[in-house]
Amino acid sequence: MRAARALLRWSAADLARESGVSMATIHRAESVDGITAMTVANATAIRRALEYAGVELIEENGGGLGARLKRRLERIADRGG
Repeated sequence: MRAARALLRWSAADLARESGVSMATIHRAESVDGITAMTVANATAIRRALEYAGVELIEENGGGLGARLKRRLERIADRGG
């Protein structure tokens, strides 16, 4: 989550605003190394906010979890532009 925020240059407050998830929940989730106790609803809201903003979340594929920005043209198409 921190890596995705860094790609967007978002603070925790920005992510809280865009996802509708409290800052306390975001801070708790980011302070855990591994699986968090976050609800599915909160995790989904955060994922949607990050993806809508142009982050592509990479599932573990032997190299570990990750995040990267979508290519610019993909981001424009995602937003209907």
